[in-house]
Amino acid sequence: MSSPAPAPRVVRFDVFRADLCAGELYKSGRRVKLQIQPFQALALLLERPGEVVTREEFEKRLWPGDTFVDFDHSLNTAIRKLRQALGDNKKKPRFVETLPKRGYRFVGTLDQPFSPQTSALQIPPPPSPSQASTPPSCVGQLATLCGDGKLSFILLSVDEDTATEREKLDAANDDVGLSLLIASQKLLMVPCGTQVRILDLRETERLYEVRVLDGEHYGKTALVPASHLAEL
Repeated sequence: MSSPAPAPRVVRFDVFRADLCAGELYKSGRRVKLQIQPFQALALLLERPGEVVTREEFEKRLWPGDTFVDFDHSLNTAIRKLRQALGDNKKKPRFVETLPKRGYRFVGTLDQPFSPQTSALQIPPPPSPSQASTPPSCVGQLATLCGDGKLSFILLSVDEDTATEREKLDAANDDVGLSLLIASQKLLMVPCGTQVRILDLRETERLYEVRVLDGEHYGKTALVPASHLAEL
């Protein structure tokens, strides 16, 4: 008896492609910069196209019970950033429709049926002991930090806790909180073009742990998304 087909990792609609496992959105083949909460909001909408996703359901998915944020403001910000990434219009939506005081609904057309087994928060199974003992081929290689063309520096989180905190601050547009993280050296302002050495690959998060080899933060370790590493 044949085994069931695996759930799709990628959902396509219009000119967009959403990789649910990687947490990445592409438009006409080019990656669109989108933070974690807006992407998770998109993924939840894509799981149930044409259905109303209530604000309470967004709260449970995007901000677990032990997370303290201004939920209404944070969700509104996440949806606004999602619409900006999709080029959508709140008054004449092609993708994300607002249902006042209820929630949101995906009104676009998917290029393929969505399997309910697919989750935006799907985590690949842990590696076998033999795999875990073998470091990725990139470990030990040198790479160069690169930005998105708008800034001459990159903000790097020193650990996973800081990366999580930064995501919440970004979602809340809390510039004061980000400044405090920078002042406490939990976020490092590292110039583009700085050379780093790859120490580890966090495959479930698509993050690289690196050691900074130049400048003010020489010798420190930080986490870098693959999109900010050149010559790797």
